[in-house]
Amino acid sequence: DMGGAILELQWLLNGSAVVALVWLLNLYNFMDGIDGLAGCELIFVSVLSLILATNSGDQVLTLLSGVLLAAGAGFLGWNWAPAKIFMGDVGSGFVGFTLGIFALFSIHHGTMTVWTWVILLAVFIADATITVIRRYVSGEKWFEGHATHAYQNAARSYKSHSKVTITVILINCIWLAPLAWLSVRQPQAGAYLALIALFPLVLLAIRLKAGKSVEVALLSL
Repeated sequence: DMGGAILELQWLLNGSAVVALVWLLNLYNFMDGIDGLAGCELIFVSVLSLILATNSGDQVLTLLSGVLLAAGAGFLGWNWAPAKIFMGDVGSGFVGFTLGIFALFSIHHGTMTVWTWVILLAVFIADATITVIRRYVSGEKWFEGHATHAYQNAARSYKSHSKVTITVILINCIWLAPLAWLSVRQPQAGAYLALIALFPLVLLAIRLKAGKSVEVALLSL
Protein backbone atom coordinates (compact mmCIF):
# COMPACT_ATOMS: atom_id res chain seq x y z
CA ASP A 1 0.00 0.00 0.00
CA MET A 2 0.93 3.67 -0.24
CA GLY A 3 1.79 3.98 3.45
CA GLY A 4 4.15 1.02 3.29
CA ALA A 5 5.84 2.37 0.17
CA ILE A 6 6.39 5.75 1.83
CA LEU A 7 7.81 4.07 4.93
CA GLU A 8 10.20 1.98 2.83
CA LEU A 9 11.28 5.09 0.92
CA GLN A 10 11.93 6.89 4.21
CA TRP A 11 14.09 4.01 5.44
CA LEU A 12 15.98 4.05 2.14
CA LEU A 13 16.60 7.79 2.38
CA ASN A 14 17.72 7.53 6.01
CA GLY A 15 20.05 4.66 5.15
CA SER A 16 21.50 6.61 2.23
CA ALA A 17 22.10 9.60 4.50
CA VAL A 18 24.00 7.45 7.01
CA VAL A 19 26.14 5.91 4.27
CA ALA A 20 26.85 9.38 2.84
CA LEU A 21 27.88 10.70 6.27
CA VAL A 22 30.25 7.79 6.86
CA TRP A 23 31.77 8.16 3.39
CA LEU A 24 32.21 11.92 3.80
CA LEU A 25 33.85 11.44 7.20
CA ASN A 26 36.37 9.02 5.69
CA LEU A 27 36.73 11.00 2.47
CA TYR A 28 37.90 14.11 4.29
CA ASN A 29 40.34 12.03 6.30
CA PHE A 30 41.74 10.50 3.08
CA MET A 31 42.24 13.93 1.51
CA ASP A 32 44.04 15.52 4.46
CA GLY A 33 47.49 14.56 3.20
CA ILE A 34 49.36 17.69 2.07
CA ASP A 35 49.82 21.15 3.54
CA GLY A 36 46.85 23.46 3.19
CA LEU A 37 44.56 21.25 1.10
CA ALA A 38 41.96 20.26 3.71
CA GLY A 39 41.90 23.78 5.17
CA CYS A 40 41.41 25.44 1.78
CA GLU A 41 38.64 23.00 0.89
CA LEU A 42 36.89 23.76 4.18
CA ILE A 43 37.09 27.50 3.49
CA PHE A 44 35.82 27.11 -0.08
CA VAL A 45 32.82 25.01 0.94
CA SER A 46 32.05 27.34 3.88
CA VAL A 47 32.19 30.46 1.69
CA LEU A 48 29.88 28.97 -0.95
CA SER A 49 27.53 27.67 1.74
CA LEU A 50 27.51 31.14 3.32
CA ILE A 51 26.78 32.86 0.00
CA LEU A 52 24.05 30.45 -1.05
CA ALA A 53 22.43 30.45 2.39
CA THR A 54 22.47 34.25 2.53
CA ASN A 55 20.98 34.46 -0.96
CA SER A 56 18.20 32.06 0.07
CA GLY A 57 17.49 33.87 3.32
CA ASP A 58 18.50 30.87 5.46
CA GLN A 59 19.73 32.72 8.54
CA VAL A 60 20.62 29.63 10.57
CA LEU A 61 22.77 28.10 7.83
CA THR A 62 24.33 31.51 7.16
CA LEU A 63 25.39 31.78 10.80
CA LEU A 64 26.70 28.21 10.97
CA SER A 65 28.60 28.63 7.70
CA GLY A 66 30.19 31.80 9.04
CA VAL A 67 31.36 29.99 12.17
CA LEU A 68 32.81 27.15 10.09
CA LEU A 69 34.51 29.66 7.79
CA ALA A 70 36.14 31.43 10.73
CA ALA A 71 37.38 28.11 12.11
CA GLY A 72 38.77 27.11 8.71
CA ALA A 73 40.54 30.43 8.21
CA GLY A 74 42.11 30.26 11.66
CA PHE A 75 43.30 26.71 11.02
CA LEU A 76 44.69 27.47 7.56
CA GLY A 77 46.97 30.14 9.00
CA TRP A 78 48.87 27.33 10.74
CA ASN A 79 48.34 24.65 8.11
CA TRP A 80 49.62 26.42 5.00
CA ALA A 81 52.96 25.15 3.71
CA PRO A 82 55.17 24.63 5.56
CA ALA A 83 52.44 23.41 7.92
CA LYS A 84 52.88 23.73 11.68
CA ILE A 85 49.74 21.83 12.63
CA PHE A 86 47.49 19.26 10.94
CA MET A 87 43.88 18.13 11.34
CA GLY A 88 44.80 14.53 12.04
CA ASP A 89 42.31 11.66 11.92
CA VAL A 90 40.02 13.10 14.58
CA GLY A 91 40.02 16.64 13.19
CA SER A 92 39.51 15.69 9.55
CA GLY A 93 36.83 13.15 10.49
CA PHE A 94 35.01 15.80 12.51
CA VAL A 95 35.15 18.28 9.61
CA GLY A 96 33.84 15.69 7.17
CA PHE A 97 31.01 14.74 9.51
CA THR A 98 30.18 18.41 10.13
CA LEU A 99 29.99 19.14 6.40
CA GLY A 100 27.71 16.14 6.04
CA ILE A 101 25.39 17.51 8.72
CA PHE A 102 25.46 20.91 7.01
CA ALA A 103 24.52 19.23 3.73
CA LEU A 104 21.56 17.40 5.29
CA PHE A 105 20.47 20.59 7.04
CA SER A 106 20.61 22.67 3.84
CA ILE A 107 18.78 20.01 1.83
CA HIS A 108 16.05 19.79 4.48
CA HIS A 109 15.69 23.59 4.40
CA GLY A 110 15.60 23.63 0.59
CA THR A 111 18.59 25.96 0.51
CA MET A 112 20.75 23.58 -1.53
CA THR A 113 20.36 20.18 -3.16
CA VAL A 114 22.40 17.03 -2.75
CA TRP A 115 23.89 17.79 -6.17
CA THR A 116 25.11 21.17 -4.96
CA TRP A 117 27.17 19.41 -2.30
CA VAL A 118 28.47 16.84 -4.74
CA ILE A 119 29.69 19.70 -6.92
CA LEU A 120 31.25 21.63 -4.02
CA LEU A 121 33.20 18.56 -2.91
CA ALA A 122 33.85 17.21 -6.41
CA VAL A 123 37.66 17.40 -6.20
CA PHE A 124 37.70 15.33 -3.03
CA ILE A 125 34.98 12.94 -4.23
CA ALA A 126 36.68 12.22 -7.57
CA ASP A 127 40.15 11.68 -6.11
CA ALA A 128 39.09 9.59 -3.12
CA THR A 129 36.60 7.46 -5.06
CA ILE A 130 38.96 6.60 -7.93
CA THR A 131 41.74 5.84 -5.44
CA VAL A 132 39.57 3.51 -3.35
CA ILE A 133 38.19 1.70 -6.41
CA ARG A 134 41.64 1.15 -7.90
CA ARG A 135 43.12 -0.10 -4.65
CA TYR A 136 40.19 -2.44 -4.10
CA VAL A 137 40.35 -3.83 -7.64
CA SER A 138 44.11 -4.41 -7.33
CA GLY A 139 43.57 -6.38 -4.12
CA GLU A 140 45.08 -3.81 -1.76
CA LYS A 141 43.51 -2.93 1.58
CA TRP A 142 41.89 0.36 0.62
CA PHE A 143 41.16 1.32 4.24
CA GLU A 144 44.80 1.19 5.32
CA GLY A 145 47.06 4.24 5.27
CA HIS A 146 48.75 4.98 1.95
CA ALA A 147 50.00 7.87 -0.15
CA THR A 148 48.59 7.09 -3.59
CA HIS A 149 45.88 9.71 -3.99
CA ALA A 150 46.04 11.84 -7.12
CA TYR A 151 46.89 14.96 -5.12
CA GLN A 152 49.73 13.13 -3.34
CA ASN A 153 51.15 11.85 -6.62
CA ALA A 154 50.93 15.38 -8.01
CA ALA A 155 52.73 16.83 -4.97
CA ARG A 156 55.55 14.32 -5.40
CA SER A 157 55.77 14.92 -9.14
CA TYR A 158 55.89 18.71 -8.83
CA LYS A 159 57.83 18.63 -5.55
CA SER A 160 55.45 21.16 -4.04
CA HIS A 161 52.43 21.04 -1.75
CA SER A 162 51.54 24.68 -2.44
CA LYS A 163 51.30 24.27 -6.22
CA VAL A 164 48.83 21.41 -5.85
CA THR A 165 46.76 23.22 -3.23
CA ILE A 166 46.63 26.41 -5.33
CA THR A 167 45.57 24.37 -8.36
CA VAL A 168 42.70 22.87 -6.35
CA ILE A 169 41.69 26.37 -5.22
CA LEU A 170 41.55 27.52 -8.85
CA ILE A 171 39.51 24.47 -9.89
CA ASN A 172 37.09 25.13 -7.05
CA CYS A 173 36.67 28.83 -7.79
CA ILE A 174 36.70 28.80 -11.59
CA TRP A 175 35.02 25.48 -12.37
CA LEU A 176 32.98 24.24 -9.41
CA ALA A 177 31.64 27.43 -7.82
CA PRO A 178 29.64 28.53 -10.91
CA LEU A 179 28.24 25.02 -11.35
CA ALA A 180 27.23 24.87 -7.68
CA TRP A 181 25.48 28.23 -7.99
CA LEU A 182 23.68 27.05 -11.13
CA SER A 183 22.57 23.84 -9.38
CA VAL A 184 20.69 25.97 -6.86
CA ARG A 185 19.19 28.23 -9.51
CA GLN A 186 18.24 25.27 -11.73
CA PRO A 187 17.72 22.34 -9.30
CA GLN A 188 16.09 20.18 -11.97
CA ALA A 189 19.46 20.12 -13.77
CA GLY A 190 21.44 19.30 -10.63
CA ALA A 191 22.37 15.72 -11.56
CA TYR A 192 23.60 16.77 -14.99
CA LEU A 193 25.63 19.62 -13.52
CA ALA A 194 27.20 17.23 -11.00
CA LEU A 195 28.23 14.90 -13.84
CA ILE A 196 29.68 17.85 -15.75
CA ALA A 197 31.61 18.87 -12.64
CA LEU A 198 32.94 15.39 -11.90
CA PHE A 199 33.83 14.13 -15.37
CA PRO A 200 37.05 16.12 -15.97
CA LEU A 201 38.10 15.64 -12.35
CA VAL A 202 37.74 11.87 -12.65
CA LEU A 203 39.85 11.97 -15.82
CA LEU A 204 42.44 14.07 -13.99
CA ALA A 205 42.55 11.63 -11.08
CA ILE A 206 43.10 8.77 -13.52
CA ARG A 207 45.79 10.78 -15.33
CA LEU A 208 47.57 11.34 -12.02
CA LYS A 209 47.47 7.59 -11.33
CA ALA A 210 45.24 7.79 -8.27
CA GLY A 211 45.36 4.49 -6.40
CA LYS A 212 48.52 3.28 -8.11
CA SER A 213 51.71 2.46 -6.22
CA VAL A 214 54.16 5.31 -5.73
CA GLU A 215 56.68 3.76 -8.12
CA VAL A 216 54.13 3.25 -10.90
CA ALA A 217 52.68 6.72 -10.42
CA LEU A 218 56.04 8.50 -10.59
CA LEU A 219 57.14 6.54 -13.66
CA SER A 220 53.88 7.33 -15.45
CA LEU A 221 53.68 11.06 -14.74
